[in-house]
Amino acid sequence: MTPGLETFPLATALQKIVGDQVADIVQGQPTALMEEVTPVTAELLKFWFQDDYVRLRRVNFHEGQRDAILHMIYAHEVLKAPNLEALYREIATEALLDGETLGDVTRSSNNHPKYAAKMATGTGKTWVLNALLVWQYLNHKEYPEDERFTSNFLVVAPGLIVYDRLLDSFLGKERDGERDFESSDIFTNQDIFIPDNYRDSVFGFVKSSVVTKAEIGRKVTGSGVIAVANWHLLAGVEDPDFTGDLDAPGGEIDAKAAVDSFFPVRPGTTAGNSLVSLDRKFNRGGPLEWLKDLPALMVFNDEAHHIHEIKRGQQVSEVEWQKSLTEIASTKGQRFIQVDFSATPYNETGTGAKKGRKWFPHIVVDFDLKQAMSLGLVKSLALDKRKEIAALPIDFNAERDSRKKVIGLSSGQRVMIRAGLTKLSMLEDKFEAVDPDKHPKLMIICEDTSVTGFVEEFLLAEGLAADDVLVIDSDRKGEMSAAGWKAARERLFDVDRHKSPKVIVSVLMLREGFDVNNIAVIVPLRANKSGILLEQTIGRGLRLMWRGDEQIDEMKRENRRRIANRQEPDNYFDVLFVVEHPAFSQFYDDLMAAGLAAAIGDDTPQGASATGDLEVVGLREGYEAFDFHIPMMVRDREEELKSPTLDPYQLPRSRVTFTEAKRIIGTGDRFVSEDAQTKTQFGDYRVNGGVMTATGYNDFLSRLTIRIAETLGGRRASMTSSFRKYSDLSAYPLMQVYRPQLLGWIDTYIRHRFFDMEFDPLEDENWRVLLWDAVTNDLAGNVASALIEALEHETVSVAEVLHRSLSEVEFISIRTSSCVEMTKCIYPKLPVPVHRGGLERKFLEWSEKDTYVEAICKISEYKHTYVQRPYLKADGMPARYSPDFLVRTESMIYVVETKADSDLSNINVQRKQAAAIAWCDQINELEPAQRGHRRWAYVLLAEQTVKGSMAANERASDLLDRSRLRSAAEEESAQQIW
Repeated sequence: MTPGLETFPLATALQKIVGDQVADIVQGQPTALMEEVTPVTAELLKFWFQDDYVRLRRVNFHEGQRDAILHMIYAHEVLKAPNLEALYREIATEALLDGETLGDVTRSSNNHPKYAAKMATGTGKTWVLNALLVWQYLNHKEYPEDERFTSNFLVVAPGLIVYDRLLDSFLGKERDGERDFESSDIFTNQDIFIPDNYRDSVFGFVKSSVVTKAEIGRKVTGSGVIAVANWHLLAGVEDPDFTGDLDAPGGEIDAKAAVDSFFPVRPGTTAGNSLVSLDRKFNRGGPLEWLKDLPALMVFNDEAHHIHEIKRGQQVSEVEWQKSLTEIASTKGQRFIQVDFSATPYNETGTGAKKGRKWFPHIVVDFDLKQAMSLGLVKSLALDKRKEIAALPIDFNAERDSRKKVIGLSSGQRVMIRAGLTKLSMLEDKFEAVDPDKHPKLMIICEDTSVTGFVEEFLLAEGLAADDVLVIDSDRKGEMSAAGWKAARERLFDVDRHKSPKVIVSVLMLREGFDVNNIAVIVPLRANKSGILLEQTIGRGLRLMWRGDEQIDEMKRENRRRIANRQEPDNYFDVLFVVEHPAFSQFYDDLMAAGLAAAIGDDTPQGASATGDLEVVGLREGYEAFDFHIPMMVRDREEELKSPTLDPYQLPRSRVTFTEAKRIIGTGDRFVSEDAQTKTQFGDYRVNGGVMTATGYNDFLSRLTIRIAETLGGRRASMTSSFRKYSDLSAYPLMQVYRPQLLGWIDTYIRHRFFDMEFDPLEDENWRVLLWDAVTNDLAGNVASALIEALEHETVSVAEVLHRSLSEVEFISIRTSSCVEMTKCIYPKLPVPVHRGGLERKFLEWSEKDTYVEAICKISEYKHTYVQRPYLKADGMPARYSPDFLVRTESMIYVVETKADSDLSNINVQRKQAAAIAWCDQINELEPAQRGHRRWAYVLLAEQTVKGSMAANERASDLLDRSRLRSAAEEESAQQIW
């Protein structure tokens, strides 16, 4: 029985403490945890888990990864437990009443901060590792004196496959001898792992600090180190090939073979050549001593079930590489942090009926296979029970002679392989029809390397080509040159992208780290006596093959519902088939009892298909008539103002004669000139009599010129009480350049035209009349009005526009049971949701009948990504959304969003609306030819509105036209018309 949380005291306690805060963390509400961590950690947690950020990304941490990260950060950063015993005493004291638990946690190997994440295979342990590394590094960089944080890391792999996979994760995949950092996990997933402001720092650290096992202690790094090694280095065995395919990692090894693998000479009794002397020489300057000398270190043990204690009777012994970790930790105290990752973090105890599991005491999170299956994070499982297999006493062991030498495959093994090939062939045919880039694979697990050759021979005899079969085992590696093995490894990790090989044959070399997605069938030809190995065998095929297709995702959800109800799946998307094997029976019984696995027999329901009722539809013949071409602005159009021309002699005369103005003007008054129409103030002089000098008059001209130019240039919005009038006046920034010409025109106008006479401002204090507001307003108003008429926009270049067509997406997936037949669409059918898709179906069918509707298409959120629109949510966070439909009539293109009535008042729906209206306005400003001589409009349709309009026999196009939403400027113009 799979244990529950009660089996893991630390995980249970942390779930109670942290679990209650998760909802608030997701919503961005203050929590105790967020207040107790450093500002750097708080920023990371917000970026990783807060809904505002999560919604911006298509892929995020799932809840199992989130719990692992939160639990470890809380345990280490908030609780600050210096060792495992202290952590238990802090949150799980009752568990120490069990003497065995107390004995476990107080061992020397646990005398430092130590955490284990129990996470099912295929659920992204490496993502958690990357997140924790970023958390430690950024905090250490910000708080270098804080002993909780470090920038030194050691990542330990159980074997070459995982070792290479970890290097790929940090440095990128290797192509032709060079690693491409931009293909690394930490770079390709930067939007998930690292906030923008930290990316350069983290990328620089990773690129400069990663060292391989051969470089540990030799390569000089700057601000820290990320050392990647396999366990063989820690065990003192640099070349792992001597181990072959060990059934029991941690078991006894051949000392002679181990010594031969890395010592240049055979140890003897002569001075300097004894095993002790050579060992001392090795360690003095070796990587272990270098790691021991580091002041602080965080160790990540990937697939940590390899680094465990072996209990024989009452004696507990550590495997060699765990001894090395303990030795490395001995100099660091609590500045040595150990994080273990494993889907199976336990030791097997006893044999036969007394066989059991002893779980690691430092498990802080439990995210098991059942949880992963129920959430759809891994493939569903199906035991392939075939009648011809069930009728045979399955012999999964190869035939051997009297000397136990393998001489061929047993009949049972041949039947099992044929069953796997039959299933694979069926999946290939069906999946290719849905997506020709999906290539399901068959994996055959052999009992030992002596069998793989016979399996390969049998496969070739069954008609497979040599390129269709890839054999990976330690013996085969020994037959290859270094270059040959490198090529085979690259081919192995690229199997998802290529049709060949179809079948991968291995013993146990691919039991871990073989992170490919397309393993769809497993044939186990070995007796997995170890529960750890059994779960690892299943784990090779658990990673999802299908992602990001709405219809397929819905079908996978239906599969999980059917399996939970003890029904066979009705499609095989992300179903992993394991050909029946006796060793799997109990394992499957447990999963089937939990409603998480199904048995598939020959009596598959009539009409059942690997792809269910999924149908892939392409563009219809003549689709061009129904296509939509969406303008994408590369560069807005540019306009410039023509040079202003003004003839002062053609301007209007003053409405007040000079004689009248002269009579009215008094002395000693304060004059403020204000335009009566725009309320723009031009003059602010206090005149106390005397004679205005030529300097004073020039200053008046200058100030008046500046006020007019700034008003027309857009810098003084407060100078007018009408926003519309100010908008008209402020559209001419070019006037700032032409101030000297403007001043000259005003002077000429005053002296020779304004009063319909020759006017000398300095004669007999004539300047006074210019400061009277009626005269100043008239003067400034005439000049400003003439300038507005004279200034014209000249288009320098039209907007540069690219058009993206909906037909770029040539194929879409639909469910035969939930679709609408279309005649005015680029696709012959459109999908509608199986659940709650009634409004979309009504709208499509109604629009189809409207003769005024020329074309309509539903937007696929995952495929028509270029139609997504950015908007700001109510809390100020950026987000994106996809409208539901595009509808075209003779003169309009409508961007349509359908919503339930209850959603209309949602503030974020209103913000989407504002963003969509702005987008339509931007398109409408383009040249008519650039937008197909149609205007764009946004329509938000509520369900009751659609039903009411249909009941009144209204056309869909009529509803769209009267429901289209207008911008504020359009609304104002419409009101003026009416």
